[in-house]
Amino acid sequence: MRRLMAALIVLALLLMLASTVMAQNEIVHVVQRGENLFRIALRYQVSVAAIAQRNSIPNVNLIYVGQRLIIPGTTGGSGTPVPPPPTQQPGGETTYTVQRGDTLGNIARRFGTTVQAIAQRNNIANVNLIFPGQRLIIPTGGTVPPPTQQPGGVVPTPPPGQGTGALELGGHVFSFSYPAQMRGAGMTWAKSQIRWDGSAPPSIAQGAIDAARSNGFKVLLSVVGNPEQVRANPSQYYQNFANFLRGVAALGPDAIEVWNEQNIDREWPSGQINGAAYTQMLSAAYQAIKQANPNVLVISGAPAPTGFFGGACTANGCDDAPFLQQMAQAGAGQFFDCTGIHYNEGVLSPTRTSGDPRGNPNHYSRYYQTMVNTYLSIFPNKPLCFTEIGYLSPEGYGPLPAAFSWAANTRAQDQAIWLAEALTLAKNSRRVRLFIVWNVDATEYGADPQAGYAIIRPNNTCNACVTLGAVMAQP
Repeated sequence: MRRLMAALIVLALLLMLASTVMAQNEIVHVVQRGENLFRIALRYQVSVAAIAQRNSIPNVNLIYVGQRLIIPGTTGGSGTPVPPPPTQQPGGETTYTVQRGDTLGNIARRFGTTVQAIAQRNNIANVNLIFPGQRLIIPTGGTVPPPTQQPGGVVPTPPPGQGTGALELGGHVFSFSYPAQMRGAGMTWAKSQIRWDGSAPPSIAQGAIDAARSNGFKVLLSVVGNPEQVRANPSQYYQNFANFLRGVAALGPDAIEVWNEQNIDREWPSGQINGAAYTQMLSAAYQAIKQANPNVLVISGAPAPTGFFGGACTANGCDDAPFLQQMAQAGAGQFFDCTGIHYNEGVLSPTRTSGDPRGNPNHYSRYYQTMVNTYLSIFPNKPLCFTEIGYLSPEGYGPLPAAFSWAANTRAQDQAIWLAEALTLAKNSRRVRLFIVWNVDATEYGADPQAGYAIIRPNNTCNACVTLGAVMAQP
């Protein structure tokens, strides 16, 4: 009886606490199976940090089913954030709290000022990185009209030549065993890699195209040849490869990526690696593809992101930035629709721009945003196509090989959250055309632990499907 009375007293205290919270314009959310803080934050349009702070949660990746969370900054159970009104500051300035869906572009238009003026007044180094809850001082001269809330936020118009259309999400597939999970994640594209041996007909790509189409997906083919065949007679090989791509384009894929990581000797013959040589191949390939099927999106081969070559481009390998610069100098921008980019070595949130625990922590390829900025600076009039973006986690598989030990502490939940954060940044930037997750369903876990990147985890769960789907569901 005493235990029962004690339990009733605890329950009453919890109810009193909930009532108090509700009276303070907060609500209580009970964690359900499959939920995480990122998903809950998206639902109530508040930040993960705000929920963690309000509930004294030391580790945002550790919540449990049945846990009662106080959600700050919401109206009595509606799940709608309460946007604080702008406050007038001395000297004709206004303080504004960033809402979900805001960009500096739409905020500047609301208040009749410029993006540059807001960025300078608030010491914002990257105008594409603001976050819900951030308080901005808006420099204005005179009376400030109250901002009007637009459904989903107002999207700024990109400069001419820089618009991407709506971002589309997809995944690199090794099979189509999980189409429902892919659709639940908001994916509409599937990527497969085709390796040409120099003699096979274009019909070798038909199976990948048919598999994607039968499951209701658009298809991206990453087409790679044989580096040793390039070595023997580069000019002739470029033409042969272009003719092969002409035949592939005629089969009707939605996009073709021309080669893959051609800045390193694993994919291009050692001694011949440079952006100008690749541009010769790309030129022939682009013209052949467009002649066969002008609707195919042509993506330049994404280089391997690396600082191994010390910021240089040598005959035996190049860092990606100088390789791209060589391409630009050779006129490559005429011969592709979208700049291919890979990002698959992150060990931090993509919102971070410093603090990588490995060597060379200041290299741009360590961080999502500096990678993006580097590529856009070289081809500023082209959208970006992530043909690989992923986070490696050994969870459920066991120790990683030494070459990948940098990811030993990354959990599957980190993978899910970071992918969703990167997707959010990509959507908000309006500069990313395709976001292809590396990968959906790999099973190999050896010297190259591809399965550790897979969003379908060993127990067939997919936390990333939930977090990605929540991002894609937002306006």
